[in-house]
Amino acid sequence: MNQVELALRLKKLRTERGLTLEQVAAHAGLTRGWLSKVENFRVTPSLQALSAIAQALGVSLSELFSGLDERPPIVVVRRGERTKVVRDEEQSALEYEALAHSRLSRSMDPFVIRIPPTEDRPLLAHGGEEFMFVLRGRVRLDYGEQSHTLTRGDSAYFDGNTPHSVACVDDQPAVVLVVYTNVGGDHEINGAESQ
Repeated sequence: MNQVELALRLKKLRTERGLTLEQVAAHAGLTRGWLSKVENFRVTPSLQALSAIAQALGVSLSELFSGLDERPPIVVVRRGERTKVVRDEEQSALEYEALAHSRLSRSMDPFVIRIPPTEDRPLLAHGGEEFMFVLRGRVRLDYGEQSHTLTRGDSAYFDGNTPHSVACVDDQPAVVLVVYTNVGGDHEINGAESQ
């Protein structure tokens, strides 16, 4: 199942129902912070947690999962068909464009990300691995205790479980291609978060 599509579906269902993160988290027996990480595809919820979230949203698990296992052999996404994805909106102004959203069941999530100048973000972690390729501009990749400056044509491949962030170091926005793998992340039930 695709973590990004599931996260987008959960957020869409919540906002369509006029519910806050706090309301859904309280009803599901989870914390607001953890549910926010689920909606920002930073953690993959267990089936038990998804069941509680689905119940809080008033849908069945089968409705929640409907279509997420579709796997056409090829999908082509034209430049004008990219889908904008909001992620970490409380902490960041990064602009994500999904490049493979037409194939719901996939093992990778490629995005083009526009990074505004002076955008500074906290170090965050997620399950799986990540590949980054700089298309335009210059960025600083902070990875754990390390810091790397990458320019057009440079790339980095790393474990997403180590806290990391990327920032533009020029006065013009940077653009990067990022590919995440869909590997399970941290789980939390009833407010107990595990690493």
